[in-house]
Amino acid sequence: MNSNRHVVIIGNGIAGVTCARQLRKLDEKVRITLVSGESKYFFSRTALMYVFMGHMKFEHTQPYENWFWDKNRIELKEGWVKSIDFAAKNLLFQSGEDMSYDELVLATGSKPNKFGWAGEDLQGVQGLYSKQDLELMEKNTQEGVKRAVIVGGGLIGIEMAEMLAYKKIPVTILVREKGFWGNILPKEESGLVGRHIREHHIDLRLNEELEEIISDPNARVKAVKTKSGEEIQCQFVGLTAGVTPNIDFLRKTELEVNRGVKVDFGFRTNIKDVYSIGDCAEFHEAPASDRKHVEQVWYTGRMQGETLGHILAGHNVTYQPGVWFNSAKFLDIEYQTYGHVPARWDTGQVKSFYWEHPVGKVAFRMLMDLNGRILGVNNFGFRLRHEFFDQAIREGWDGDRVISKLDKANFDPEFFAPYYIAIQQAFKNQFGGDFTISKKTFIQKLFGASV
Repeated sequence: MNSNRHVVIIGNGIAGVTCARQLRKLDEKVRITLVSGESKYFFSRTALMYVFMGHMKFEHTQPYENWFWDKNRIELKEGWVKSIDFAAKNLLFQSGEDMSYDELVLATGSKPNKFGWAGEDLQGVQGLYSKQDLELMEKNTQEGVKRAVIVGGGLIGIEMAEMLAYKKIPVTILVREKGFWGNILPKEESGLVGRHIREHHIDLRLNEELEEIISDPNARVKAVKTKSGEEIQCQFVGLTAGVTPNIDFLRKTELEVNRGVKVDFGFRTNIKDVYSIGDCAEFHEAPASDRKHVEQVWYTGRMQGETLGHILAGHNVTYQPGVWFNSAKFLDIEYQTYGHVPARWDTGQVKSFYWEHPVGKVAFRMLMDLNGRILGVNNFGFRLRHEFFDQAIREGWDGDRVISKLDKANFDPEFFAPYYIAIQQAFKNQFGGDFTISKKTFIQKLFGASV
């Protein structure tokens, strides 16, 4: 492979940056350029909320020092790409500049969904994804905001609600499902999160949808109208009903696109020497039976970037995503999920075990097939080890084995009560099992925990 070639990566999020770093590790000669109009330097997108709340400065969200890129000979080009001439292998920037490439990686990420609501483009109405969105939110909430309305639940919605609440701005969340994140979480977990949100004085409206956003005489939002007919006065509206691949400038070209840029498991598009990874990529076929065609999660972006880095360095590999994993926070409740735990399942095909602590903020669910083999886990309010469940699901452990070894999965036992003991007892009460619940008295004395 010609190492004097020029690889251009559009997008400096986790997928694009990981690809650049991996390729540089494997090839010392290839020229690499990272292109981004959003920011010159890579930053942690999940930390934007802490910048808004004043806990961090924006530069603190950048995990690499500015000299890192020169040292690793990764060129940074700040600018928005207007169009691509795939035949000539050339990028045209909005500034009028252009750039040639030998191989191109499209890692342009996502943008907040809009569904054609009346008033969705008014001042004071926005999503939250990019650095520019953060800057706009800071401007839109500086003064005169007596109430905010967030349209849509999920992870971005709860982050935005926490940001607004921190600044003492009352918040109403409109969620069309009958439970918070009800298309992802089972009923019990959704109920736990919903209760927690309301306990933080956030006005959570379930089974409610946006009808229109109403303007004042200055083309700024003054209220929203719901489909039930209620009018809620507000001066800020957050649109957090999911995200979609950021590929509008790639449509109406010879590149094959659908929701995202269509790729195979080597991230190849229908155009030679053009690849796509991260939030904007869409697989022709889902990577696994429990995976989606578009994977918009931080850790899958990192895995895709690593894999493509190997491919661009000449290695014969394909994307092997492994066991599904995600983590997040609902206000101060930590959430982890491993494997396949859908919002609903056929009780004739799946066995479910669910335990919830009496305080209502800690919970554990495990799904098993009819033979008792683990399918997936949801965990709320305390941490469990990723590698433990990755191995258990990959190797198809019986539920008994998983529960009997749950103490091995306990993360930071100094800071987390031994909930696994109560989980073990509840599992044994429901399903039986020949394992013993050991060390209970010792651990209770050690931690002073009531389980």
